[in-house]
Amino acid sequence: MIHIRKLTNNESIPWELLLLADPSVKKIKEYLKNAISYVALIDDKIVGIYVLQNKNNGVVELKNIAVRKTYQNQGIGKKLVLDAIEKAKSFGAKEIEVGTGNSSISQLAFYQKCGFRITEIVKDFFIDNYPQKIFENRIQCTDMIMLSKDL
Repeated sequence: MIHIRKLTNNESIPWELLLLADPSVKKIKEYLKNAISYVALIDDKIVGIYVLQNKNNGVVELKNIAVRKTYQNQGIGKKLVLDAIEKAKSFGAKEIEVGTGNSSISQLAFYQKCGFRITEIVKDFFIDNYPQKIFENRIQCTDMIMLSKDL
């Protein structure tokens, strides 16, 4: 049985999970300052995480979402996204958005299956913001694809 709860201030940050979705410790530290992290647990073991950040004008951004590799493809990611949507609604948000790389093909499909729609392309985001080249699916990750869902 999966249980999702807020990560408390006295708990260690599960870096190994956050780094699955974002390879930059520096970037993660920046957005964790103004965000809330939620963890998914199975038998008291953290198996997933998502990070929400309140932006402005009723928009909440899903900054990071990851599931431990041995627990992937079991519906945990979808449960995390649905929980994030409910949390955003409880904050009074009118929209939730998420960004992913142009090379993140399975993530793009996943978010669209969860009801998100592509709203923007931030050209050269990963080239301008990450020191090393990122490759997924043998494609260089260059652009940020932003998706959003009305709440």
